[in-house]
Amino acid sequence: MEGAVMVGRGPTGAGVLVLSILVITLTTEGCRAQKGDGCGPTVLGPSSGTLSSLGYPATYPNNTVCEWEISVPPGKRVHFCFAQLDIEDRDCQVNYLRLYNGIGPNRKEIAKYCGLNLKVDELIESTGNQVTVQFMSGTHHTGRGFYLSYATTEHTDLITCLHKGSDFHQAEFSKYCPAGCLTSTEEISGTIPNGYRESSPLCVAAVHAGVVSNAVGGRINVVSSKGIPLYEGTLANNVTSTGGLLSNSLFTFRTNGCYGTLGLESGGVADIQISASSVWEWNNMAGQRSVWAASGARLKKAGLPWGPSRCDQQQWLQVDLKRQKRITGITTTGSTLREYQYYVSAYRVLYSQDGQQWLCYKEANATQDTVFQGNINYLHEVRNNFIPPMEARYVRINPTLWHQRIAIKVELLGCQVNTGRRAITPRMFPPPRLAPPRPASTKRPRVLGKTSPPVDIRNTTMPPHANKDVALAAILVPALVMVVTALVLLVVCARYWRSRKKSSEGTYDLPHWNRTDWWKSMKQLLPSKMVETDESVRYSSSEVGRITARGTVLHAEPAEYAQPLVSGVTTLGARSTFKPDEGSDLYDAPISPDVYHAYAEPLPATGAEYATPIVVDMGCHPSGVQPSSGGGFATQLPAQTDSCRSGQSAYDTPKNGGDLTYQVPQGAELKRGGR
Repeated sequence: MEGAVMVGRGPTGAGVLVLSILVITLTTEGCRAQKGDGCGPTVLGPSSGTLSSLGYPATYPNNTVCEWEISVPPGKRVHFCFAQLDIEDRDCQVNYLRLYNGIGPNRKEIAKYCGLNLKVDELIESTGNQVTVQFMSGTHHTGRGFYLSYATTEHTDLITCLHKGSDFHQAEFSKYCPAGCLTSTEEISGTIPNGYRESSPLCVAAVHAGVVSNAVGGRINVVSSKGIPLYEGTLANNVTSTGGLLSNSLFTFRTNGCYGTLGLESGGVADIQISASSVWEWNNMAGQRSVWAASGARLKKAGLPWGPSRCDQQQWLQVDLKRQKRITGITTTGSTLREYQYYVSAYRVLYSQDGQQWLCYKEANATQDTVFQGNINYLHEVRNNFIPPMEARYVRINPTLWHQRIAIKVELLGCQVNTGRRAITPRMFPPPRLAPPRPASTKRPRVLGKTSPPVDIRNTTMPPHANKDVALAAILVPALVMVVTALVLLVVCARYWRSRKKSSEGTYDLPHWNRTDWWKSMKQLLPSKMVETDESVRYSSSEVGRITARGTVLHAEPAEYAQPLVSGVTTLGARSTFKPDEGSDLYDAPISPDVYHAYAEPLPATGAEYATPIVVDMGCHPSGVQPSSGGGFATQLPAQTDSCRSGQSAYDTPKNGGDLTYQVPQGAELKRGGR
């Protein structure tokens, strides 16, 4: 397996950081090395990496030199992407950055760069699989140096460790992150599954989310969405994210979904499946016995955590998952108890298929066991992801550093092993027998004979997207139902209104409300002059006389008298035709001005004392001749003078058979008027 050269941060200005160099590993597939005193934080991976000048992002020191020799597998080439290039020199004689094709004395120059805030947007490509990068610095006063990334040319969408989410405006996009982006000093804000603030560097956030490894890099699939009011800060994969306030947008990552919890917190893993090297038991001052058992090592469980009786590097906590699982990460906390502020600050992870032979987890391209960063306090959670993931039944956590005492609570992340390929194997054939795994090997043993039912593990990094057709149907079907319902209601309402309108049409073509009562009420509010101009037809006494002279007999039904305009109102308007009181003769003598009838008001002194008969020709006949119903009229109209002093009195009579309607008096009343 290939190794990696990793250089930590060097001296920067007033402060000095420890410069740590891992052992250079040379293989037949590739060679990556660096030399000189001007090399900054660097990660040289087998297919990608990151380089920087000493002291970046501060000013680089005077009179230094550094060379990086990069080799990728044969048949591949290398291209470079600049994140920062700020070198003080106009003629590139003393301070410069130079790229070469090849390694050693036969190398040939590709390009030479210098200048302050120089922008190099294009990718610089080599002609072979070996490249040399040289940085020279002389005497200078300013300049931050350089920061660049490289990858094989098959990754045409390579970006640098400084590219942020706000640099890309697509809703979804894919990019390739180089190895070594933890050398960046840029901060991120947010966490999974809520998302990261748009101002966060993409590749650093991807390492924090566990999507790619800092040692290898890899492809990221980014999804942008609307921002949230508050971003949470957490520690994960050696990256500390800070909290942040509202932003216009955020981004998160699309993953394979294998990040669900494996049952410690929920109780899916029974207490009998959790064991430990030892358990701490003691009696407190109240005489109560405290047991820090292995079953207490469940994340977010109230009570005492697991703690061993002795605190040394031989202690371990073991979880039996009962079947082989793909394990992609682990989350830990300390005791979570204020009175016992204990926690584990570093640990290793071992795994096994049978619980007998154990392998220690190693990162890709690493030759040494991986020691994971643990908690920094007793309360908050810290997550670490396994890239590549483990496939095992048994998992052990081996503390290597702790605060005061060993105390830990744990949850494993992962999913069921995909058994799709093994499912097509006929069951009649026994599974092949495997030789026991060798402890010295770095490859994980495979168990081909075991299968397990799949479980529903949700993607906690990016929620799954629903099928577009289903979503479209979910919108169209309710809309169609609403449209059909609205049409049906419209038809029903139209038919109901039409039938009601027909039923309300009578002889007088009145609507469903009483138009006559309404008009009477309105006439009471109008002046007498305006009341006389209503739509009723009045005939003079001469016209009535002409009808009487011809011997025309009027047929009158029982009298119908007009009702008072407003109930309870005793004072009426002028020229009322309302029925007088029985037994009183109000037509022979004038009515006293201060005495009013219960149904009618007194007539004005200048007007007619009695109502004028009304003749309405509903049959549209000539005014001189009135046809009779059944050969004549049942009653004759007496002549009436223009002064309305004739003894005849007329009252309103409704329509009769649709022929003629006259304002005629009844027999008894006509006699009374004749007196």
